[in-house]
Amino acid sequence: MTAKRLTARQAFERRTRRRSLVIATSSTLLVVGALVLLVPMAPGWDAVKKSFFNGAIFIETLPGLLQAFMLDILIFLWCAPAIAVLGLVIALCRDARSPALFPLRLFGMAYTDIFRGVPVILIVYLIGFGVPGLGLPRPWNSPYIWGSLALILTYSAYVAEIFRSGIESVHESQRAAARSLGLAHADVMRFVILPQAIRRVVPANMNMLIALQKDVALLSFIGPVEILRQAGVYKSLLANFTPYVGAAVIFLIITIPATRFADYLLAKQNRARS
Repeated sequence: MTAKRLTARQAFERRTRRRSLVIATSSTLLVVGALVLLVPMAPGWDAVKKSFFNGAIFIETLPGLLQAFMLDILIFLWCAPAIAVLGLVIALCRDARSPALFPLRLFGMAYTDIFRGVPVILIVYLIGFGVPGLGLPRPWNSPYIWGSLALILTYSAYVAEIFRSGIESVHESQRAAARSLGLAHADVMRFVILPQAIRRVVPANMNMLIALQKDVALLSFIGPVEILRQAGVYKSLLANFTPYVGAAVIFLIITIPATRFADYLLAKQNRARS
């Protein structure tokens, strides 16, 4: 009897999923079809198509955009580890519970409040133009260095809060149990709290990595010729906006798989909790 009820329930769930899939596919095809039919009917479509979706210019500029995108990847690769380390340090400062370490906790609070409260582009401008303005000798006046530092300082504030949320999600009873076994506070954090906290915040930090990959393009405002600056150069030379569309396509090729992977990790984590 139980097996029959279970089989009936599974059949019902299968029919519900199939019906939902049919409805979702039909509505998506309807919307896409409407866009394909209606957008070309707009009066200015021919001019927009020529300015933004010129196939010849797209093919011509794509190699240069890909080469410039390598600089974005390099900046991302050296910023991401520094952000993770600094973010974890700030999170540990904010979690300091000893009265003697209150200045560290105060520093962590001030750091996250300041760098989360100021837009990224302002930090890039202030550090990217302000520090080289001190007249430092080469290579210390490089916009690559100070632009990367601006991203590291800003994103580490957000990552620190993500780490802190993971640390606080570990139940207090685990700290008490670890201390009852004679572990020092540092050992409790290292062997009991952090392994669980870091595992819990992986999906959220994946989303921050995706955002960082996009925001590397902000460094183009202070000099580095990465993909956004290169697209601007092509736009000026060819009097056409298609290179910007090409840059957007390259970003999408990188970010969409990463976003889906982050969603997969989050769904996996939710299934494990439930």
